[in-house]
Amino acid sequence: MANVYSEITPEIERLAELCQKNGKIDPELYTKYDVKRGLRDLNGKGVMAGLTEISEIRATKKVDGKDVPCEGQLFYRGINVEDLIRNCVKERRFGFEETTYLLLFGELPTREQLAEFSQLLAHYRSLPTSFVRDIIMKAPSRDMMNTLARSVLTLYSYDDFASNISIPNVLRQCMQLIALFPLLSVYGYQAYRHYHDGQSLFIHPPMANLSTAENILHILRADCQYTQLEAKVLDIALILHAEHGGGNNSTFTTHVVSSSGTDTYSAIAAALGSLKGPKHGGANIKVVQMFEDMKQVVKDWKDEEEVSSYLRRLLHKQAFDNAGLIYGMGHAVYSLSDPRAKVMEAFVKSLSEEKGRLEEYELYSSVARLAPQIIAQERKIYKGVSPNVDFFSGFIYSMLDLPLELYTPIFAIARISGWSAHRIEELTNAGKIIRPAYGSVQEERPYIAIDQRK
Repeated sequence: MANVYSEITPEIERLAELCQKNGKIDPELYTKYDVKRGLRDLNGKGVMAGLTEISEIRATKKVDGKDVPCEGQLFYRGINVEDLIRNCVKERRFGFEETTYLLLFGELPTREQLAEFSQLLAHYRSLPTSFVRDIIMKAPSRDMMNTLARSVLTLYSYDDFASNISIPNVLRQCMQLIALFPLLSVYGYQAYRHYHDGQSLFIHPPMANLSTAENILHILRADCQYTQLEAKVLDIALILHAEHGGGNNSTFTTHVVSSSGTDTYSAIAAALGSLKGPKHGGANIKVVQMFEDMKQVVKDWKDEEEVSSYLRRLLHKQAFDNAGLIYGMGHAVYSLSDPRAKVMEAFVKSLSEEKGRLEEYELYSSVARLAPQIIAQERKIYKGVSPNVDFFSGFIYSMLDLPLELYTPIFAIARISGWSAHRIEELTNAGKIIRPAYGSVQEERPYIAIDQRK
């Protein structure tokens, strides 16, 4: 029997055609009225919509007064993220908590401040009584981002000051969500796996003395075991995904919704809805799926001609999903390089050696080198193309035995730090509600009496 809630009836099909017929706008009108679609100009440069001190993306430099592409750089509160990671690796400690402190408060913590902050996160890493049973385990969704958003919205009901948007209260709410996102994501996955796949259900409580990265692996795995390299690589992935400027879709969503004066739970749920989209947070899943197809089709992974042939077939819509894309290549801002991809690549080889997947790593490296050349030959592009952060992150997650269902939630676990910083920044500066203009291209028409309509 068809599910009445999911069925698309002939009537709906007919009405949908009407929506499309009367909703289509002539593409030439965007040029006529100088509308920058996607809030980007023809060169892909974003329209300036606000100011921020939280992070900066550098992809060009001034040469003789002109913007010239350069190696990409990413700064958190003015500090190069590569320096942040380099020092954490040098001192053999986890860095996501320090990164979160930096993003929220605008300065690096002392050792004592970092310890206090980490203890506070550990204190908040506890769900309300029976929340797992009553909320997460009831009607588990096949999509973990929907589960996460539902859990966030439900937490509103447990907060006595849910609608209070004073900065101290919002900070408290944000820190609680930062602490809880790993639990909400992993427990949601385990509930779905149990009820839909019949797998054994286990709910491990987090450990107060573990970092965010360690706790993710601890509560996800049946035996709670992980290596230090696994935890370190996941920690680095969290740092690199924590923030990426105010203009990315989910962070801009946070600014837009926060500017209305709404509560923290609604703002973060909206950001989650944005991140769920395959054009944003779900891209690394496509990379992994593309490589799985490539590994089946390409017989000799070391044969560059065979690999190049597959990549050309991708561009000509003759391979994988026939979308004409090489997933993991190119970025809206970066051209010569994505600094996050460069950092990740430095750790991928070590992990692939530990996991016995060095041949796959070599295939990824080959594609990373060949794809930009092939794209330049096959496509007319206005800027350079290089591997982006999604290119290696999916491979890393697969080597960490993270299920595909958690790839985008892992992104959210990291990005909640950036969203929180931007929400606080928006409320602190108390600007106008964000309301961009849309020009109407519908001509005026007379009203026709209902009996005279055809």
